[in-house]
Amino acid sequence: MSGERMVAGRDLERSAFRWFDFVMAAFVTILLLSNVIGAGKVAVITLPFVGEWPFGAGILFFPLSYVIGDVLTEVYGYARARRVIWAGTVALLFMAFMSWVVVKLPPAPSWTNQAAYEVIFGQVRRIVFASICAFWAGEFANAFVMARMKLWTGGRHLWSRTIGSTVIGQGVDSLIFYPLAFLGAEGWTMHLVVVVLFTQWVLKVGWEVLLTPLTYLIVGGLKRAEGVDVFDEGTDFTPFRARI
Repeated sequence: MSGERMVAGRDLERSAFRWFDFVMAAFVTILLLSNVIGAGKVAVITLPFVGEWPFGAGILFFPLSYVIGDVLTEVYGYARARRVIWAGTVALLFMAFMSWVVVKLPPAPSWTNQAAYEVIFGQVRRIVFASICAFWAGEFANAFVMARMKLWTGGRHLWSRTIGSTVIGQGVDSLIFYPLAFLGAEGWTMHLVVVVLFTQWVLKVGWEVLLTPLTYLIVGGLKRAEGVDVFDEGTDFTPFRARI
């Protein structure tokens, strides 16, 4: 497998990876939950000396997908991270389509919750489109920076790669999602879009910083368990392929 340095000194076939499928499943699960539960809600927190400050509710767990994305790229390499990103993109598209189908199904006469169901699951096409575009671009930016920085640092200073890739990836994600999804929408002024966008970006990067010790533990454990450490030397970094 080109571009992979085997920590254990042995070449591992893809079928030998014991934990890759579980990491991918966790990534896709968090991604779907973040889009179902928190994408469209603006919550507020009260900050000392500042007062109420709005933020997107998805910040509570969506950044975990970037942490897992960092783990995937660091342990398994850009090519496998790319495949997982495409799996997440397809899952988002399927979820959006099925949400539309289920909302449009005529409700039974005895069922009185259609209006509430539409509010929760009837996401407008604009938000769905913005979410998928932002996820796709942000995750690929995150994986690319992570892989390139690993080569530049010779595999040292993991914290610099996880934080640096998140600064870029989450920045791309937020810059695409909030203007595309909410600029000009009812209740969303330019000021609110900018405030929420900037707040989301800062909080997401802050999450990454706080979770750095956990990232070190997971990365170290997976590298030992899998016996592999991937350096993307000679890797084709195009996002438009799924083959490893």
